Amino acid sequence: MTPDHQAPDRVDAAALEGHDEAHDRSFSSRLNWLRAGVLGANDGIVSTAGLVIGVAAATAERGPVLTAGLAGLAAGAMSMAVGEYVSVSTQRDSEKALIAKEIRELREEPEAELAELAAIYEGKGLSPALAEQVAVELTAHDALGAHAEAELGIDPEDLTNPWHAAWASMIAFTVGALLPLIAILLPPTEWRVPVTVLAVVLALAGTGLVSARLGDADAQRATVRVVVGGLLAMALTYAIGSLVGTQVG
Repeated sequence: MTPDHQAPDRVDAAALEGHDEAHDRSFSSRLNWLRAGVLGANDGIVSTAGLVIGVAAATAERGPVLTAGLAGLAAGAMSMAVGEYVSVSTQRDSEKALIAKEIRELREEPEAELAELAAIYEGKGLSPALAEQVAVELTAHDALGAHAEAELGIDPEDLTNPWHAAWASMIAFTVGALLPLIAILLPPTEWRVPVTVLAVVLALAGTGLVSARLGDADAQRATVRVVVGGLLAMALTYAIGSLVGTQVG
């Protein structure tokens, strides 16, 4: 087989490698969204559980507990949504600025940009000749896409969406917050705190396990950490509620 016949095969391999990398990035992005959802649910569980248990320690009436729980749920969900929207909007603005800069450089310094792209692929292990060939063909096909992906790790057609992040965070927090709120309202008065603590511990163990699996971390350590954190939060707010309820009463 002649060298002329070998080059296309190697280019095809490189293209397939780039295709696999794109899928890896997409999968990683989905994992990040899922991890953020788990963490949002965890925040909803802990913050709402602490709030309602603190109020329940101060009063035996369900009305104040329900009011505090719903207020905490609404405030927490909105806070999560706004925070994610602002954060991801800032990231999106940065991505747009980088893409605008890349467009300008491609227009004003096409040869320098081509050499830069070839150097990137050469740094990944391709021979200088093959790296140049890949850079030339990718630039001819989609100059901005090729350079943005290789240099910046950005897909110009798939920028981060702040609204998606905001809604995902709000929904995750709300789902997490509903569990302790329901758990403390349904049982009789004398059982509501123990039932809530048990429900929260089980839920936090689940979120800790899922978070650990997503991050390839030690499941036992992650689960113990999140459960202990939740228990400390509930113990603190229960102590404050008992103290305030006694003083007010």
